[in-house]
Amino acid sequence: MGLGFGLLWLLNVYLEGIHCQGVYAPPSVRIIHSGHACNIEEERYTERVYTIREGETLELTCLVTGHPRPQIRWTKTAGSASDRFQDSSVFNETLRISRIQRHQGGRYYCKAENGLGSPAIKSIRVDVYYLDDPVVTVHQSVGEAKEQFYYERTVFLRCTANSNPPVRYSWRRGREYLSQGSDKGVEIYEPFFTQQGETKILKLKNLRPQDYANYTCIASVRSVCGIPDKNIMFRLTNKTASPNIKLLVEDPIIANPGDTVTLVCITSGGEPSPTLTWVRNAEGLPKKSVLNGGTLTLPAITTDEAGVYSCVASNNVGNPAKKSTNIIVRALKKGRFWITPDPYHNDDNIQIGREVKISCQVEATPPDELQFSWLKNGRPLRSSERMVITQTDPDVAPGTTNLDIIDLKFTDFGTYTCMASLKNGGIPEISIDVNISSTTVPPILTVPRGKSPLVTQEGDTVELQCLVSGKPKPIILWSRADKEAPMPDGSLQMESYDGVLRIVNVSREMSGQYRCQTSQYNGFNVKPREAIVELIVQYPPAVEPIYTEIRQGLGRAFTLTCRVLRAHPSRVLKYEWKLGTRLLTVGDFNQRDDTEYHVRALNREGYGEYTCDITNEAGAGRCTFLVTGKAFAPEFYYDTYGALWQNRPRVYGFKLQWTQMNPGSVDRIKAYRLGIKQTGQQRWWEQEIQQEGNIERGQLITYNLTELIKPEAYQVRLTPITRFGEGDATERIIRYSAPVNPHWNKFHCSFEEETVCMFTQEKTEEFDWTRHSAATRDTKYTPNTGPSSDHTGSKQGFYMYIETSRPRIAGDKARLLSPSFSVAPKNPYGTVSTNPTYCFSFYYHMYGKHIGALNVYLRQKGQTGSDASVWTLTGNQGDRWRPARVNIHPTSAFQIVIEGIRGSGIEGDIAIDDVAIEEGECRDPPPNSNLMSSASSTGRHIWHLCVALLFVLIGHRR
Repeated sequence: MGLGFGLLWLLNVYLEGIHCQGVYAPPSVRIIHSGHACNIEEERYTERVYTIREGETLELTCLVTGHPRPQIRWTKTAGSASDRFQDSSVFNETLRISRIQRHQGGRYYCKAENGLGSPAIKSIRVDVYYLDDPVVTVHQSVGEAKEQFYYERTVFLRCTANSNPPVRYSWRRGREYLSQGSDKGVEIYEPFFTQQGETKILKLKNLRPQDYANYTCIASVRSVCGIPDKNIMFRLTNKTASPNIKLLVEDPIIANPGDTVTLVCITSGGEPSPTLTWVRNAEGLPKKSVLNGGTLTLPAITTDEAGVYSCVASNNVGNPAKKSTNIIVRALKKGRFWITPDPYHNDDNIQIGREVKISCQVEATPPDELQFSWLKNGRPLRSSERMVITQTDPDVAPGTTNLDIIDLKFTDFGTYTCMASLKNGGIPEISIDVNISSTTVPPILTVPRGKSPLVTQEGDTVELQCLVSGKPKPIILWSRADKEAPMPDGSLQMESYDGVLRIVNVSREMSGQYRCQTSQYNGFNVKPREAIVELIVQYPPAVEPIYTEIRQGLGRAFTLTCRVLRAHPSRVLKYEWKLGTRLLTVGDFNQRDDTEYHVRALNREGYGEYTCDITNEAGAGRCTFLVTGKAFAPEFYYDTYGALWQNRPRVYGFKLQWTQMNPGSVDRIKAYRLGIKQTGQQRWWEQEIQQEGNIERGQLITYNLTELIKPEAYQVRLTPITRFGEGDATERIIRYSAPVNPHWNKFHCSFEEETVCMFTQEKTEEFDWTRHSAATRDTKYTPNTGPSSDHTGSKQGFYMYIETSRPRIAGDKARLLSPSFSVAPKNPYGTVSTNPTYCFSFYYHMYGKHIGALNVYLRQKGQTGSDASVWTLTGNQGDRWRPARVNIHPTSAFQIVIEGIRGSGIEGDIAIDDVAIEEGECRDPPPNSNLMSSASSTGRHIWHLCVALLFVLIGHRR
C-alpha cells in the first residue's frame, strides 16, 4: 500500500508540473461512531453493528473523500418498528439522536455523491438494548379433595419481560435458587409459543406446605450495555386467589344530560388485593371524570360521554375480573319530514279526493322511550277512519310516525304538527310543522340564465346558484358532478337552504361541474330533482424557470428562455421582457409555449435582473434571471482527511488545494483573496494570490500556508476576483494532525483526533480497540483495571484501549493497524547500502488481575506468511503508564500491528498512548530485546549482505 501511495504521489507531482491539472475523484465513505457505544462488531459482508443502550445519545459521523466535495445524506430503513426516520433525511455529516428509543433501532445509510461515478453508500445497523421490569402472572388448577380437608393444587408462575437482547430468567424461592431437578415438586420450562424472549414458567406440582413462600423472578440480559438485572417478587400463600368484583349499580343506567352519575365497584375476593381500574369502550375515561378507588363519578354527564363502562380488577393471579354497565344519556335530535302524494296517480300535485301521507322521523335515545302525538292547527289530533296515525312504519327507519289522510277534503288543509317526546321526561319535546294546502306543490330546480357556465378568476369569491320552487321548499344538496372529488369544505356534499353555494378563495382545482339536487326526504317523497352548474376558474400562467442565476463574461452571447407550463385561458397570452425597470421587448404568443430573449454581446450595462412576464386575463407569471459576472465559488480539494504537513516543532503548515467551479463561464480570474483567522477570533488576515493565465476546469491550484501555531484550528476563506469584481467565497476549517505521507522522518499519534491518525481496525479479529478518555469512560462495571488518565496525566486526553467486559471471552483478540509507511529511498547509484532502522515507541498501561497479552508485529508489503513479532508482554504491570521502544528493520513498505488479547476475566483492560515511529536507532536500549535472538540477528545481517550484492550485480550489468 505504501509503495502504491508513493507512486501515485510521484504521478501527481509529475502531472502538476506539466499541466497544472488536478484530479476529480469519485466519492468514498466510511462511518465512525462516538457517543455511548456498548459494542461495535462486524457481521457478514462487512456490515457494522453498533449497539447502544436505550436513552443514550447516538452519534454517527460519515467521513467522505472525493472531489468535488461530496454531498452527504443519512437515511434509514426501520428495524423493529417503522418510524421512517421522521419521514425525512439528514443532510450533514453527523447524525445525532438524543435519548434514543427502541423503535429507532434499524439500519442507517450514509450516501455520498458528487456527480462522479456511482454514489458511495455505507450502512451501519444500530441495535438498541433495553430491559423492562418483569411481570409475574399466576395460574392455578385445583384437583379433588383428599381426606375432606386438602385439595391438590398445581400453581404456574409465568415471568415475562420485554428486552433486547433476549432476556434470561432465573427463579428464587426465598433465598434459594431453583433449577430444573433441584426439587421434585418444581419444574421450570418454556411454553411452546412465546411472543418475546424466553418466557419462563415455574410449575409447582401438587402444592405442598413448603411451597408457600416468596418467589422472585430475576430477568437478566447478562449486563450487556451495562443494563442491570431486574427482579420482581410474588408472595404465594394458601389464600392466593384470582380477583372477584361486584358492581353496585344497575345495568343499563339511563340518565338525563347534566346529571351526575356515580359507579361503584368493590372487590369481593382475591389475594393479593386486586387493583381496580375503569375503562370506557376500551378507551380512556372522560377528562372531567373523578376516580376514587373503585368509585367513578361523572359530573354533568353529556351525550358524548355515554357508553359501556367497565371495572377491571387485576392482581396477576388468573385472568383479570371485569364487570360492565351501559350508561345511556337521554337525547332527542330534530328529524325530518316528507310528504308522499297519492301513489296511485302519476300527478305529484296534491289534489282534493286523493290520499296524502305525512311522515315524521326523529332520532331518540333510548329509542323505546320515544312517543309521538299529532296536532292540527294547534289542536290534538286522534286517529280515525280517514286520518290514520301509525307510530312505526316497517318500511322506513325506526323512530318514524305517519299520518295518512284518506280522501283529502278542503277542510283538511292546514298546519299539521308532529310532536316527539320521551316517556320519562327530562328532555324538552320537539315539534315539526308541515303545511298542507291547495298551493302545496312538488319542487322544481332550474339554473338562472347566465349562471352556467360561470367564469371567475383564481382567488375570487364565487356563488353557484340553483333556483328552487315548490311548497314546502326543500333543502338543496350540492356535490361534484364530473369527478370523485370533495367539495371546498372537504365533505362530499354541502347543504344549502337558499339554493346558493358560496366558494371563497376559489382555486383552479375547483373547476368543473357541480350538481344541485333536492334531498330525498326534505319536502315531497318524489324522485329527487337536479340541475348542473359549470364553473370555469381562470388562473395566471405557471412558468419556468421561476428563478435562475446566469454567470457570463463580458462580450459573450447568451439566450434567456421563459416557458409556459399551464394557464387558463391558454391562448390569450402576451409576454414582456425587462432589464430592471427598462422595457426590452413585448409580443404575443402564437403556437409556441415559450419566449426567448437573445443577448449578442454582454456589456457592463447588461448585468442585472431580467424578468419575463407572461400574462392572460387572470394575471401574470414571471420568470426571473439574474445575470452576473461573479465567479463561482472555489472548491477545496480534500485529498486526505486533515491533510496537514509539519514544519517546525511549534508551528505547522498546510497545503491548501482547490479547484475552480466552472472557471470558463465568466471572465478570467485574476487573483484570489485569501482570508485566515484563528477559530473563535474576530480579526481576519487577508492577502491576494495572483493568478497568471486562464484556469482550466479541474485544475488543481496549490498554496502553502505557513507559520500556523500548533495545535490551533484556523478558518480559511477564499474569494475569486475577476474584472467584474469579487465572486462567491468559500470557507473551510483546518486543524493540526500528525502527518501521514510517503516521505517522513517522524510519525507521532496521541489519538486526540477522531481519525486516530489513520489507524484502522483488523476486521478479522473478535473485537476492536476503543478510543476514549478517562473523563468519559464508564468504569462502573469494570473497576480495578484500565488507566485513570492518558499518558500525560490528563483526564481529558484520549488513548486507545481494549474493553474486556462481557460479551468478551478469554483469548479474544483486537488488532490495531497503523497507516502504511514507505522506507527511506534506496541508494540510486547501486552501491552497497544497508536497510534503514526505525525506532517504534509507545506507552502502555496493563493494570488488572486478568491482564492478557500485548503484542507488536511488523507487517511488510509483498511478504507472505505471518506478521513478524517484534515486542510482547503479558500479565499485570501495575497501575501506571510505562514506555516501550523497539528497533525495527523493514525492507519494504510496512505497517505496525498492535494486538491486545483478553485474559481470563473482566479486569483485563489494556491501553496504549503516544505511539511514535522515528528514523534511526532507539536512543535507549529497547526493552524486551531478548525477542531478537543472536540467530535471528545473524540471519538479518546475511539478508542485508545478499541485498547489497544484488545491487552490485545490477549496477555491473548496466
